[in-house]
Amino acid sequence: MILIDEILISDAIVKKNFHCNLGACKGACCYEGDFGAPLEKEEQEFLSQPPVEIVELLSDEAKLKISAEGGIREFKEDKTIGTNLLEDGSCVFLYKNKIGISFCAIEKAYKEGSIKMNKPISCHLYPVRASKNEHTQFEALNYDEWDICSPACTLGDEMKIPIYKFVKDALIRKYGEDFYEALDGAAQITNKK
Repeated sequence: MILIDEILISDAIVKKNFHCNLGACKGACCYEGDFGAPLEKEEQEFLSQPPVEIVELLSDEAKLKISAEGGIREFKEDKTIGTNLLEDGSCVFLYKNKIGISFCAIEKAYKEGSIKMNKPISCHLYPVRASKNEHTQFEALNYDEWDICSPACTLGDEMKIPIYKFVKDALIRKYGEDFYEALDGAAQITNKK
């Protein structure tokens, strides 16, 4: 484990390689799983009734779901508030391109400059999962190893991209440049051992 600013980082994040391979998985993390993407407070407020720039990118089914229930919901089983899901378990914000690869409509609208908030930080950080112990106030960053991402692990190995470098922009977005630089330095020391 690596400790930076009361954040515990799993060694796997600096030792294992990863790079999304959308051609192989088709964006399965957007439509597989039991819960929606965990949301921070600001994200909950923004996505409860999402802006039209996002909604216009969505399927008719997703538009109806958001109109009836909103873009977020509480998942009592794991005690989180996350993105709402369609009946088939897909994220309500899933957007498919012409060849059937799933993307995030929030991210698409953000990259096009029509909204100011990027996709949820929990998605941006993936395959890193952040959790905080409210009692100790320590935060933990762990690698969420999932079989649907095995093509991403293979591609990461081929490209020699450690997980923490793959999610660099997300880590900087959440924790800042100084945190990332400290993690990069710790990773270099850890990987020399």
